[in-house]
Amino acid sequence: MRMIAVPGAIVQIGFATLLGWGLGAMMGWPLGGSLVFGLALSVASTVVLLKALQERRLVDSDRGRIAVGWLIVEDLAMVLALVLIPAAAGVASGNPEQSHDSVAILLGEALNVELGIGAIIAITLVKVAAFVAFMLVVGRRVIPAILHRIAHTGSRELFRLGVLAIALGVAFGAAKLFGVSLALGAFFAGMILSESELSHRAAQESLPLRDAFAVLFFVSVGMLFNPAIVLEQPLPLIATVLIIVLGKSLAAFAIVVAFRRGAGTALTISASLAQIGEFSFILAELGVGLDLLPTEGRDLILAGAIISIILNPLVFFLCDRLRPAVETRVLRAGTAKATGEHPRRTSNPRRLKRRRKRSTSLRPRLPITPCWSAMAGSAAASAQPCRHPDGPSW
Repeated sequence: MRMIAVPGAIVQIGFATLLGWGLGAMMGWPLGGSLVFGLALSVASTVVLLKALQERRLVDSDRGRIAVGWLIVEDLAMVLALVLIPAAAGVASGNPEQSHDSVAILLGEALNVELGIGAIIAITLVKVAAFVAFMLVVGRRVIPAILHRIAHTGSRELFRLGVLAIALGVAFGAAKLFGVSLALGAFFAGMILSESELSHRAAQESLPLRDAFAVLFFVSVGMLFNPAIVLEQPLPLIATVLIIVLGKSLAAFAIVVAFRRGAGTALTISASLAQIGEFSFILAELGVGLDLLPTEGRDLILAGAIISIILNPLVFFLCDRLRPAVETRVLRAGTAKATGEHPRRTSNPRRLKRRRKRSTSLRPRLPITPCWSAMAGSAAASAQPCRHPDGPSW
């Protein structure tokens, strides 16, 4: 799973970002805004994916594991993008203070030099590495111990409150102490919780809170949606939806088939990626807040997300219906490639029929000479085979 999820997600993110950048460039947006727009279109929603896989009982299947691993890699890439975009935007705008990186600002003032984009990004990566090291060394020991102490009290309410406090506390501490994003802190808090022996109980206790926060998140995002974008920018909206539903899906299908996976797996992953969600909204809001992305870009992302989420069950249905035909065609193409024959020539019934007729007409026909001895009724003569001077005996 790891061999296909990591390179596949990276290539797919790059392809979708390139498509989004091209659309943004056609609309006259700056380079930074176009890249943020492309990144927002490249990442799918984990919440929508898990819901779709649970309805089809595919979470524990090989296809489901690859799809979930694929989206985890996408989420990690977007968390890194959330850390690097403010730093890069501050330098690109000529105002390093816009990056909100206090360490970089203090270091630049102390050295009395103007830090470039490379130095600011390097400082940001150092802070991320320090936070990751702190969580792996200290958090891996402290957080499970706190959970065990809370669990020994026997109070479900206290355990649920403890899980929530750990998640929010780590996210807040990551933002204030290390200067990284809340998303990165929450991600590592969840990763440390998953390694604890009480991870299943923590997941069960936090499930109602997770659903409640997911509902509040999508409701708040829906309130930002501008319905006028459907009438004001119909062609860009159609292009955005096509990038999400078709561009990403076709790229994912080609990548999975290139890794010699079945067509069913490729179709499942393609349908899983044919939507965008929570990280797209965060990136859009971040881009608008940093004056990188115009407001119409955020409206296109929100509209594309809503339409793609609505169409996602239909995409799964079409993939299920097309799977037998696609599997047959991919298998036939692989067989033809192995034998050195062209798949179209071997798969066309009319062409096969004409080829059989042609081969039959070119087959050498030998004249038939009657066996007069057999016709005469001579037993001795009929026991000898009839021969033709130019042909075999019969």
